Amino acid sequence: MATISSLPRLSAIALSELILAEQAAAKGDPTIAIIDVRDDDYIGGHIKGAQNIPSRTLETMLPTLIRQHQDKEIVVFHCALSQQRGPGAALRYIRERERALSKQKKAVDAETDGANEGQATNPIEQKIYVLDKGFVGWQEVYGTDERLTEGYRKELWADGYWG
Repeated sequence: MATISSLPRLSAIALSELILAEQAAAKGDPTIAIIDVRDDDYIGGHIKGAQNIPSRTLETMLPTLIRQHQDKEIVVFHCALSQQRGPGAALRYIRERERALSKQKKAVDAETDGANEGQATNPIEQKIYVLDKGFVGWQEVYGTDERLTEGYRKELWADGYWG
């Protein structure tokens, strides 16, 4: 079972390479989902294509997130520093997804009178990551890179993390 300490981290450099490779391929739907769980501190920019789900709304949004991103190969969570909200959100996502897949499998088994027992409904295997150093670390390297960051406000970050 996953724990906060066992969650894999993804560096800003690794995430930027994944995003740029996907942009270059431009093959329809992205295979990466980036979930930004910052709350009132969601100002000064965000990773291009990231979905802001404030941490205070995460519990109610989890079933929707799981459905929206069921076909994504990689799901990356982050907050400002990725020390609490980001890792906590990733862990809740993993656990809720496991519960949903288990329920789905039981429903399929029940419909087929056990004929498909042991066979999942072929869910895509997802890699769930936490962005190392969160958006604070991201903006230090990619804040002004418009291919990777949207809505960046340099003046808010000029003297380091504003919050």
